Amino acid sequence: MKTIVHRANTRGFANHGWLKSYHTFSFAGYQNKERVNFGMLRVLNDDVVQPKMGFGTHPHQNMEIISIPLKGALSHKDSIGNTRAIEVGEVQVMSAGTGLTHSEFNDSETEDVNFLQLWIIPEEKGVTPNYEQRKFNDTNQLNKLETVVAPKDKLEGNALPISQQAFIYRTNLEAGKNIDVKLKTDKNGVYVFVVSGVINIDNKVLNARDAIGVYDVKNITINASEYAKLIIIEVPMS
Repeated sequence: MKTIVHRANTRGFANHGWLKSYHTFSFAGYQNKERVNFGMLRVLNDDVVQPKMGFGTHPHQNMEIISIPLKGALSHKDSIGNTRAIEVGEVQVMSAGTGLTHSEFNDSETEDVNFLQLWIIPEEKGVTPNYEQRKFNDTNQLNKLETVVAPKDKLEGNALPISQQAFIYRTNLEAGKNIDVKLKTDKNGVYVFVVSGVINIDNKVLNARDAIGVYDVKNITINASEYAKLIIIEVPMS
C-alpha cells in the first residue's frame, strides 16, 4: 500500500472577492509540480461563491466535470440546452467532449454556495458532450457506500455516467463505524476527501477537508472516530 496525504491547510487558495477557492491540485494561479493530479483525477476545487455572483460563460473540452453542492444551490446554463439549478444532495456530471460552454451562478441574495468541482481526465477524446444531474438520498449512504458516478459502460445503481473507468462514492459514517472499499482493479487508486468529521485510514488521522490518496492496494478500511461525510474517488492511476 502506498499513500499520499493532503492536509486541508496545504491546499492552494485564491480569494477573488466573489469567489474563495481551495485547490487540492495545481489550478490557475496555484501551481505545484508535486500536486498536479492523482492518477486521472486532475482537479478537486472547494469553492465558495458569494450571493448574486458566479462564473460567467466559459468553455470546456475533453474533460469529465463533476459538481457536488455542499451548501446552497447553483444555477447552471450550458450551450447544449440545459438550464438547471444544482442543490445539496444532487450530483452533476458534464462530459465536455468535443466542446461546450456553460455558466454557474448563485441566485441567492443572502446565502453563500459551497460546492466541490472535480475534473477527471477522460479515457476517450472527442465524445459527444453530455450533461446529467441526479438527487441522491442520504439514507442510502449511512454507513455504506453509494455509487454516484460510474463509467458509462459499467453503470451501477443510480450512478451518473462519465467517459472514464472511474467511480465516485459517497458515504456518511457514524462514530465508531468502519467501511471497506474494494477497488475495481489493481490498476486503480482511491482518493478519499473528508467533507466533515474525523476518520482513520492506515493509522493516519484525517480531519475535515483533509484527503488521502491510496494505491497499490486491493482494498482499504475507513474508520470514523466521529460522524464523517466522505467523498471517495476511484480512478485509474495511468
